[in-house]
Formats: sequence, C-alpha cells, structure tokens
Amino acid sequence: MDKLIYTAMSGAKHMFGRQASIAHNLANAVSTGFRAEEHRLRAVPVVSESMPTRAFAVDASVASDFTSGPITQTGRQLDVAVQGQGWLALALPDGSEAYTRNGSLEINVNGVLQTRNGIPVQGDGGPISIPPDNEITVGADGMISLKPSSGAQNTVTQVGTFKLVNPPEADLVRGADGLFRLRDGSAAPVDPNVSVAAGFLEGSNVNVVDQLVAMISLARQYETQLKLLSTAEQNDRAAAQLLATR
Repeated sequence: MDKLIYTAMSGAKHMFGRQASIAHNLANAVSTGFRAEEHRLRAVPVVSESMPTRAFAVDASVASDFTSGPITQTGRQLDVAVQGQGWLALALPDGSEAYTRNGSLEINVNGVLQTRNGIPVQGDGGPISIPPDNEITVGADGMISLKPSSGAQNTVTQVGTFKLVNPPEADLVRGADGLFRLRDGSAAPVDPNVSVAAGFLEGSNVNVVDQLVAMISLARQYETQLKLLSTAEQNDRAAAQLLATR
C-alpha cells in the first residue's frame, strides 16, 4: 500500500509541474520570439525486492521547442527577425553572451543598440553604437548602415554587424531571464549562413490550442493520481478492519 502511495504521489507532483509549464507557455503566447517549454517525464523503477513492477514518475528534462514562430511585418527600422535557424547574440554585463530571437530593439540615451530589457546587442566588435540623426538600414547579413538625416545624405556609413550564431540546439539551455546560453558557458561562433529581415518581428511559437488540450489531459491525469491515493487509503482501512477482527 505504501508503495502505491509514493508512486501515485510522484505522478501527481509532476503532473502539477507540467501544468505550471503549460500555463507559462500560454502566458507567453504573444511574446516576441518566445520558445515553448516542454517537460519530459519518464518512469523510474522502484528499487524493491517485493514489488519490482512499481515505478516512480520523474521529470527527466526540461526542453524547448525550437520551431520558428510566425513572422509579422512592422516596418520599424529597429525590428529584425531571424530567418530560419539562428540567433541574435547579446552582450551581458558579466562579459558572457546570451542568445535571443526577440529582435525588437531600441537605442538607449548613450546611443547603444539594445533590447527592450536594456541588454546591448553584440556586434562584430562588441556592442553597437548608433550616432544620432541617422537613418538606419539593416542588411540581410546583419550589417547596419547609416545615412545622415541632414547634410550630405548620399553618404552611407557602416557602423557594425549583428553577431548572428547558430549553435546546436542540444547545446542551448534557457536561463531564468528567458535568454538562451551555451551549456558550457562559452560564446558561439558567427555563422555566415544566418540572415535577418529588417522591419519584421517573429512571434511566439506557442500553439494555444495544443497547450489547452494538453492542460485538459494533464488535469485528468492528475485526478487519476489522486483517485489512486484515495484507493490506497481505502485499502489500508479495509486491511486494518480485517486485522482487527482476528
């Protein structure tokens, strides 16, 4: 009976955890460049001499769905969408790099190109600085060109190039800030095959219908685990009554 309790309890615990993950995905269904989170469960046999068929459910790994999201045209100069596979590199304050698909960028008061959260974009020579009073053009290879808004408007200046990378998906891990990093903490090399589209943004790849269906399925599985706990309690009471009559 006690083994049934622990088996059902572990199943209910991880069903509840998966529901929280799906709720997180649904909350980010409209977040730019978001990648859905997936929890993968597996059965682990319970080490026991009497009941070797028992098994616990454990959360084997937390993975991410790396399929691309829908591309929407915005017409904004500082919006870029990575086409196909690849990532924009960001320069973190500690000197390391992180990677994102959210290409909604802005220029801070110091002229540094950064994300909406204030993290500088990594260029080919470090963070990219944009002088004021210039029209910005971003090429497919990530090169940023400037044309003066006044004066000699036929002068085009190249100020830097986005660092575009495409590391193996298996080597990427999601941080608490939602950004991805290489598992070993190193910086990914530039991939010349990665391209971007200026004036576009990539949406979340969360499929709301699939997530809702999964939520309903998990709720039913959770109820099943609770019923098993109730059954174990009833079996315990019946066994106690039988022993008391002897």
